[in-house]
Amino acid sequence: MKVNIRAINMELTSAISEYVDKRLSSIEKFLKEGGEMSGFVEVGKITRHHKQGELFRSEFDINIDGENFYAESEKDDLYNAIEDAKDEVVRKITQNKDRRKTLFRRGASSVKKMMRGVSRRNPFTSKY
Repeated sequence: MKVNIRAINMELTSAISEYVDKRLSSIEKFLKEGGEMSGFVEVGKITRHHKQGELFRSEFDINIDGENFYAESEKDDLYNAIEDAKDEVVRKITQNKDRRKTLFRRGASSVKKMMRGVSRRNPFTSKY
């Protein structure tokens, strides 16, 4: 897994880098065997002169086996922003996985009906 971490308007400390790596390691379980994952993570302060305290922004751009997943979060705590963005990326990955599985099952069901003679529909052309 290749991950680039970039800090904006703040210093990238080893604690922040380790925290991001720890959060990204939980995303690795969605990889297929032999799959590749690369990512770009951007963390930083939004403004240097905010009246109500500091706001932090976290942005994840993850590429898993050629599919891109993007999420961003703005919170008053940097670690909460990182956690929120990671949760959003995980949600998008699982949603995409479920969608692919559903489409596969629908196609397989259509082929099975066609082979049994229940349906004359051709699943490859979507015509009767």
